[in-house]
Amino acid sequence: MDEKDYVLGIDIGTTSLKAVLFGSCGKVKAKESVGYPLYQPKPDWAEQEPEEILQALIDAVRHVLIKGGIASNRVKAIGLSTAMHSLIALDREGRPLTRSIVWTDNRSVKQSDALRENGGLNIYLRTGTPIHPMSPLCKILWLKEEAPEIFHNTAMFAGIKEFILHRLFGEYVVDYSIASATGILDLSSLKWDEEVLQLLDIDTSRLPRIVPTTEVLAGMDSGLANQMGLDPKIPFVIGASDGVLANLGVGAIGPGEVAVTIGTSGAVRMVTDAPLTDERGRTFCYALTDRHWVVGGPTNNGGIMLRWLRDEFASSEVEIAKRLGKDSYDLMIEYAEKVPAGAEGLLFLPFLTGERAPYWNPNARGVFFGISLRHRREHFIRAVLEGVVLSIFSVGVALRDLAGPANQIIASGGFARSSVWRQILSDVMGKELLVPEVEEASALGAAALAMYAIHELSSFEEVKSWVRITHRHEPNLKSSEVYLQLFDMYERIYNKLESDFELMAEFQRSGDFEKATGKS
Repeated sequence: MDEKDYVLGIDIGTTSLKAVLFGSCGKVKAKESVGYPLYQPKPDWAEQEPEEILQALIDAVRHVLIKGGIASNRVKAIGLSTAMHSLIALDREGRPLTRSIVWTDNRSVKQSDALRENGGLNIYLRTGTPIHPMSPLCKILWLKEEAPEIFHNTAMFAGIKEFILHRLFGEYVVDYSIASATGILDLSSLKWDEEVLQLLDIDTSRLPRIVPTTEVLAGMDSGLANQMGLDPKIPFVIGASDGVLANLGVGAIGPGEVAVTIGTSGAVRMVTDAPLTDERGRTFCYALTDRHWVVGGPTNNGGIMLRWLRDEFASSEVEIAKRLGKDSYDLMIEYAEKVPAGAEGLLFLPFLTGERAPYWNPNARGVFFGISLRHRREHFIRAVLEGVVLSIFSVGVALRDLAGPANQIIASGGFARSSVWRQILSDVMGKELLVPEVEEASALGAAALAMYAIHELSSFEEVKSWVRITHRHEPNLKSSEVYLQLFDMYERIYNKLESDFELMAEFQRSGDFEKATGKS
């Protein structure tokens, strides 16, 4: 690819859409981000407006080309990354009958629980998607049981990527990666699973056509292309999901190379050369290509835990930080740094929004355990940082059991700005931690996949040369011993409270707190 040519990586995330122009070696030329709201009209619901996300795509692409000063003929390809597990019910004219129901939506808890009790493990072993309300499988079951009129009037069940591609190219197609995250794709055949289709009472005509992640789409709608400032004939590579592309973007694509991401939520992932599923149902298995599979697990509760602690309990720290000209998070972590590993016996289970891997329990709830009079604010901050990392480690343990031990850990996400938090991760994992200088890993992965699809990249291994390591952390062995003891308690407490979590979740969902507390 000529030095003056660029590839456009687009990442449709949960809170915003990012468009990034990359040069031939992954160097960022320009980037643009456009946000959109999350709607929560009822408890446990989480939705977005498909048209708002389409408009965000148009605006972000138009603006990034202007920022970069790039003529459309210098963009050699586009690659697309998308958050997983969204679902939109569409009528025969392609009009949405629902908003986009996103991965954080928990309305299908009842359907998920019933399926887990009745053949759910076998479905997971075939499809690679754990049985959980995030799954489009469970969301379609909810529509079938709770919104039958919408279910029967739906001509196409699609995610946000398929909705946008239909608007751009006039056909419903889904890549292997997004399809493998629906709970409906048979991993061995890369076709829609017949038993799941029977369970849902739908046929393949109501699902998009499945294509490889390297599929190049042609014939973009000229009106939308013009709004974005693009040539309609530009190669548009369908791409994959954000999680698997993040592995590619940070260069974690070889055996034993584990990518850890902690942003709002968290994830642990490893690339294998064949699909792997866990007999205990703890991990996912999603496609990058038909020869590259990503196994691992996501957690619900990452950096959002520190934000919750700051917003609800650390208003004075926010004011102090302002007076000192510091970031409030930096000040909180300075407090935590004064406390030894293990927070002097204060343990946090960070399940404030339920939990996905390895428990896949939407009813899980947060716990501070071991509170004593000696514990002060800095202990609680430290415990929150450690609790988030212990949840990551719980996924790492499941991944180790399934795919073998890690020989390298590459970390990214908002948490990586903190040297203290990075060190805690290295100590808990007991491994050297590498932190790359990568802007927008999923968008970079999408761009790399696009280059691979148009034969400008011969191997994914080439991406490693694009990645510069900025920080390295060796584990403190004494701290690692402390964290192993804490992790044993972490798992024991979860297992003892599992049934009680369900009772508390039911009580919280009832919303009848005045009656429960005896108030009139």
